Amino acid sequence: MKQRYLGLLAGVCTFTVSLLMWWHRGIIPWDQHRLSVLLDQPKTADTFTRINGSKHLMVSAFKDHRRNGAIRVISIIKRQDLQELYCVLCVHNNASTKGDGALNQCVSSKAQVEIHSDHYGFPYGTSDVFCTSPSIKATHVSISTHSNDIDSLKYLPIHNKEMKESFKYSFTVCISNLFGEYNNALQFVQTMEVYKLIGIQRVVIYNSSCGPDVEKVLKHYSKEGTLEVVPWPIEKFLKPSHGWQPAESPGDLHYYGQLTTLNECIYRYMYQSRYLLLNDIDEIIMPYKHKSLGDLMDTLQKQHPASGVFNIENHIFPKTQFDDSGRFSRPEWKSVPGLNILEHIYREPDRKNVVNPTKMIIDPRRVEQTSVHTMLKHFGPAINVPFDVCHIIHVRVPLQGYLHKDQLYEDKKLWEFEEKLIPNINRALNESGL
Repeated sequence: MKQRYLGLLAGVCTFTVSLLMWWHRGIIPWDQHRLSVLLDQPKTADTFTRINGSKHLMVSAFKDHRRNGAIRVISIIKRQDLQELYCVLCVHNNASTKGDGALNQCVSSKAQVEIHSDHYGFPYGTSDVFCTSPSIKATHVSISTHSNDIDSLKYLPIHNKEMKESFKYSFTVCISNLFGEYNNALQFVQTMEVYKLIGIQRVVIYNSSCGPDVEKVLKHYSKEGTLEVVPWPIEKFLKPSHGWQPAESPGDLHYYGQLTTLNECIYRYMYQSRYLLLNDIDEIIMPYKHKSLGDLMDTLQKQHPASGVFNIENHIFPKTQFDDSGRFSRPEWKSVPGLNILEHIYREPDRKNVVNPTKMIIDPRRVEQTSVHTMLKHFGPAINVPFDVCHIIHVRVPLQGYLHKDQLYEDKKLWEFEEKLIPNINRALNESGL
């Protein structure tokens, strides 16, 4: 009996020592089957995942090879309530490769949080939560306020696990979120068809809400393969602002999370697209001295080989001023809701002592963090592209509404695409059911 007791005691001691050694290394012992079930759960269609024990949100996770393989979790952090956060990095046996050295194993480590400098004074800000663990090649990650939390967590798959030097797309447009039942279908179709004619192969839209006609158009372009629609139901989790100034448009987060969508798109397409265009749905980055974006970027990249950020000036084409000829006032478009951008060919002049805001063409592998009009963190110099080489066609309400038509500049650049553009627009409208 005494020998059995001593043997049992030795076993308990051995188990205790082993457990302590696991915890010291940050490795969390866990039931293999239970962990497999947790990691196999499909990611929620809501896009957002609440960080346990906090008011923060996770969006998506990416391996950043420029940071020695650290995992970057795109997040939305409540700035004044930031507590210590922990990463739980896991290897899933169905996704692990030879040499991982572990199956269904998790490691806990302290997280490093970087709240982006641009948050416009709103309580929540776009953030990067960094997770590192050299002991495993993680396939999934979660964030928690507790270092030993596993069972109650929801895990994000880690993307960009491998670097690539060839890309599926040459040019992709990242369009920040649709909201407010946006239903400007005609302008959207016209813009999409112009995009394709100047070399855009892919468009990404973050959709909070849109009207019924735009919904039909989104389905058409998604089926065509040109468009990826990312669900963005931010209103389920926060009270987003409709603007960019808290005093005028209060809320938890700037402009429906615009900054988060732009940063998420950079990492989502880092190894899918050679270049990204970061602009709004009613803006077209248009080359004026080159036939296509490909020709433009070949020239700019030769002139500036160390640069991966190219700032493009925004110029306003007032929707209140129309072409007098009526050349593009086409009867088949009258029943389609939205602006007809081909009718608005007058551009506002520069304002004295006012710098035109910019949007960007970027090499995503040379940037880390972006704001709306400028890049926050990037590698190499940012280049301001001359207005006569490339600028944005932005049809919207005027900023200088007191000007008469004869004080505006005539700009018919879009008309140069008439031969192919008109039939392409009509085909897209017909196939969308409009």
